Amino acid sequence: MSNRLTVPIPEDQIRALKVGESVTLSGVIFTGRDAAHKYMVENFVKGPCPGSEQAMYDILKKGLAGSAIYHCGPVVRKRDDGKYEFVAAGPTTSIREEPYQADVIGHFGVRAVIGKGGMGPKTLDGCRKHGAAYLHAIGGAATLIAESVKEVVEVYKLEFGVPEALWMIRVEDFPCVVTMDAHGHSLHDEVLAASRKGLEKLLAG
Repeated sequence: MSNRLTVPIPEDQIRALKVGESVTLSGVIFTGRDAAHKYMVENFVKGPCPGSEQAMYDILKKGLAGSAIYHCGPVVRKRDDGKYEFVAAGPTTSIREEPYQADVIGHFGVRAVIGKGGMGPKTLDGCRKHGAAYLHAIGGAATLIAESVKEVVEVYKLEFGVPEALWMIRVEDFPCVVTMDAHGHSLHDEVLAASRKGLEKLLAG
């Protein structure tokens, strides 16, 4: 049975999750990759927000609180009415955001990070400290996931390029699996440890 999460996600719901559990997510979330994370840390986390970026900061501060960041470089289509829609929305590798993710979680009150491949110890500690979880999206299911994206609400920082922009999207029953929880557990660590053990066994033999 899937845990149903709706944005804004209460902290106690996230802290109740355990690795290996499946969840479905509904509500307004943001996509964000390398450029977006670097931008958020450099402009908002490290120091006072520049005046020119205040409006963007207000949007993110409100929009990310209790919400999720999805590591995704979508394929989009612009409709005749001028609105965008997602054609494909597969997850991208999350480890690239390791230098930034914990700071973004803490500063903006993010409750979930969605991607593939897991993240490192800094993010795991950030999840434990701030009450967040890492949700593994189904790799290779870009079109299936795009069906969960019901609406592109807005796009910000399009100057970063389509894959790197901050897309504000409304999702319904977005399917994920908890692979890093708020208790300091990571399935990615376990897989790595098991692989290492198997390799050592092979080499010893």
